[in-house]
Amino acid sequence: MCVCVTLVMLCSVWRMGTLRDLQFALQTKIEELRQRDALIDELELELDTKDDLIRQLQGELDRHPPANEKTSHIRRTHRTGPIPAYPRHPHQLHQEQRVSRLALARFLFKTKLSGEINIVALCSPQRSRELIQRALLENDFMKHLEMSQILTIMDCMHPTMLVQGCCVIEEGDDGSLVYVLEEGRVEVTKDGKKLCTIEPGKVFGELAILYNCTRTATVTALTDIKLWAIDRQGFQTIMMRTGLIRHSQYMEFLRRDGDYIIRQGATGDTFFIISEGQVRMRGRQSNLDVITQLDAFMPPQYVINKPGRLLNAFSSASNDKLCIKGTNGESCLWPPYSRFKEIEFTKYESRSFFLTIFAFPCVQVQLRNDHSRSFAMKVLKKRHIVDTSQQGHILSEKRIMMEAHSPFIVRLYRTFRDAKYLYMLLEACLGGELWTLLRDRGSFDDGTTRFYTSCVVEALAFLHCRGIIYRDLKPENIILDHRGYAKLVDFGFAKKVGLGKKTWTFCGTPEYVAPEIILNKGHDVSADCWSLGILIFELLSGSPPFTGSDPMKTYNIILRGIDMVEFPKKINKSAANLIKKLCRDNPSERLGNQKNGVMDIQKHKWFEGFNWDGIQKGTLTAPFVPSVDGPLDTRNFECFPDDNEEAPPDEESGWDLEF
Repeated sequence: MCVCVTLVMLCSVWRMGTLRDLQFALQTKIEELRQRDALIDELELELDTKDDLIRQLQGELDRHPPANEKTSHIRRTHRTGPIPAYPRHPHQLHQEQRVSRLALARFLFKTKLSGEINIVALCSPQRSRELIQRALLENDFMKHLEMSQILTIMDCMHPTMLVQGCCVIEEGDDGSLVYVLEEGRVEVTKDGKKLCTIEPGKVFGELAILYNCTRTATVTALTDIKLWAIDRQGFQTIMMRTGLIRHSQYMEFLRRDGDYIIRQGATGDTFFIISEGQVRMRGRQSNLDVITQLDAFMPPQYVINKPGRLLNAFSSASNDKLCIKGTNGESCLWPPYSRFKEIEFTKYESRSFFLTIFAFPCVQVQLRNDHSRSFAMKVLKKRHIVDTSQQGHILSEKRIMMEAHSPFIVRLYRTFRDAKYLYMLLEACLGGELWTLLRDRGSFDDGTTRFYTSCVVEALAFLHCRGIIYRDLKPENIILDHRGYAKLVDFGFAKKVGLGKKTWTFCGTPEYVAPEIILNKGHDVSADCWSLGILIFELLSGSPPFTGSDPMKTYNIILRGIDMVEFPKKINKSAANLIKKLCRDNPSERLGNQKNGVMDIQKHKWFEGFNWDGIQKGTLTAPFVPSVDGPLDTRNFECFPDDNEEAPPDEESGWDLEF
């Protein structure tokens, strides 16, 4: 017995000793990990310091380019006048440098997308074709095109011969041609100063084929030269036709009688709606089913692994959305994030207004019989609209805003017109622009950015479920109401394309334009998802991820992709993950453009614990509540010089549409 007791005691002591040894070893490892973490933090801090130095030096280089380098600086305006150029590098944003960006638009030439698009192909010598192809593939923009597109562009370029001293491009002129230099040399000058010399085998003037813009430099022939050129309309036609042919091939494949669309046992991730014809369904445990036009079907795995469930689709006249109804009686709206209700509003018929100067290109309006409320009157010059062919954009803006009854979109109540102007009576949001707040603070923390982003997400969800693309998301177009809630304003580039359809118009602000818009592949609501990722990056860091010294350089940086962007340390991992998922090169892979729509964004880890119900009901307190003393208090908006331009002439002949 004594021996047994002794053995038990020895075992206990041994176990206690082993446990203490393990605890000591664990503490030692923990301490080593802490030391390593501290060392990593020190190294990261040192790396950030060196990165800041590199960015500062790079900024100095950009401000003092070499004599042989071609540069062109875009001028940006804050609605009323010119201001200094935007910072060269995305992480060099200082309060005194931050300026409001000017949106760009190319008005697409009219063509029937469903019809055949004719392209005139020219016969060029083999030697010339090889030089043109090599030049296009070496160009930072053209190299992103598909080879079939490059070959078609080569076919459609026409030759031009110029003698020494001739001007190829004149600074300030409207441009529509892109050139490839085959023989001779040309000189590039800006404001009379030489920038560089271009040798044979180079592309120049490519910005002009994206949208109508003025030339930023002069190009003069130093010798007799031979050029190959293609104009904007020809280039855009090639890009559009490529997209339409690809879409037609997909549709033709789906129309083939007897071809398999879904095979039993395969992974299901696609929802199908039949536009024409019939689909036959077979299964090991089911009879033969024939689904006809306007029916919807999907693999069983798609509907939360409920085998045998069949869905039918129909159009609802009451809400103009697609309704999905299952065999078990369940129904929902498609897309699934269609949950907004209409809000009643009052139409103001009276034209008896008090007018006072407002901070943005509007005047403030107050009813004579009710001084407790004010409105904003946006004033547009009819002559300018006609001269720039913006009638379609203005009418589209009116139609969309009149139907946009969302608490996260500035309301449009009425429109008026006279011989000189168009007037839009808008909701007055007196909290100021988000752009001004961002400029003053430099950047926002996670919580503040999350709040403003949620407001934008709610606005985009409202638009996207109605087939509307916003296309000009940026801090300059987000305005705060008296509570500090954010609302989208300025719908000049918004367009109703319908669910599942695309458009080819080039428009937007350079830093926020999606790759498919730049490459003219056709775009849909997924372009707004890309812009949302750029917005989150800018709110958190103080500047957008893609910035160049001119629009063409910005577009080329965008085409490199978000993975080539160095994220600053102030953007944490979950925010960076969200940004990268929103800014995927493939539009179909972007968060917010998949089967769950905007709910995928709301459920992302970065929004974990966020009170979405509070945002939707307006009960969540904003991170910044502006000071507003009354309906005419405009202190939160910046003051700009009065517009001293003479009143425009009457313009009725060029505006024959109702407004």
